[in-house]
Amino acid sequence: MSHPIVKPFWDEPTGSWQYVFHDPETMKGAIVDPVLDFDPLSGATGTENARKLLAYIREAGIGLEWILDTHPHADHFSAAQWLKERTGAPTAIGEKVTTVQSLWSDIYNLPGVMPTDGRQWDRLLADGETFMVGNIPVTVMFSPGHTLASVTYVAGDAAFVHDTLMMPDSGTSRADFPGGSSKALYDSIQRILALPDSTRVFVGHDYAPGGRAAQCEATVAEHKSRNIHLKDAPSEADYRAVRDSRDATLPLPRLMLAALQVNIRGGRLPEPEANGRSYLKLPLDYFEAR
Repeated sequence: MSHPIVKPFWDEPTGSWQYVFHDPETMKGAIVDPVLDFDPLSGATGTENARKLLAYIREAGIGLEWILDTHPHADHFSAAQWLKERTGAPTAIGEKVTTVQSLWSDIYNLPGVMPTDGRQWDRLLADGETFMVGNIPVTVMFSPGHTLASVTYVAGDAAFVHDTLMMPDSGTSRADFPGGSSKALYDSIQRILALPDSTRVFVGHDYAPGGRAAQCEATVAEHKSRNIHLKDAPSEADYRAVRDSRDATLPLPRLMLAALQVNIRGGRLPEPEANGRSYLKLPLDYFEAR
């Protein structure tokens, strides 16, 4: 099985992992889930994270072939568009993103303002579709549950699962966002756990429980044996009871209502208004306080 070189990048303010992986034979590579910096107190955006990815790609001599999103994120802005403008690499996401666009377009009251057909990305990827990064085959695995549109990218022996699994000592990701489903998440996790035991699983978040250092990688075998939500092979009913109970106690992500407006646009800020400035909207009283 192909063994891509994976370089993780940590964004401490959002607890997010970003990745660059490449084929060591051809030096062709891809970015997964890049972060655009955002300060919610000032409203300022920034590109420190994205510039680190770009510097690594250039210094390593990687030919960037793709900028990949696993789903529209609720906890950080996507830097996909900024990176595309500077590299020319195409962007891609799972084809079910259109359902998320439609859902959140209604929440933000954007009818006719923003297209909901996925045109913000260069390519919409179907479940089971395979494309190449150098000599490494990358297979798209539809992984709904956290969102309607989540996908896993299986690149050789590396699987980029983002908000589906956490590190084994943290369990799995929440499924209570609009369009989320603990049943769908359980089914998606079973598909991931059916990958070869040696598959390296790269997660999208880590909140370093117990004060340990942030981590991003564990094998399928390690998740089967040690993941606190999965190690005893729970039934669907038992898993959903734990997941739904936990989700009922969680507040909404701090940046969710800001981030989704950018991320359903493929990492673009809302269109500037007459004064040349972009603005974000808040849907007051749509969500209950937790």
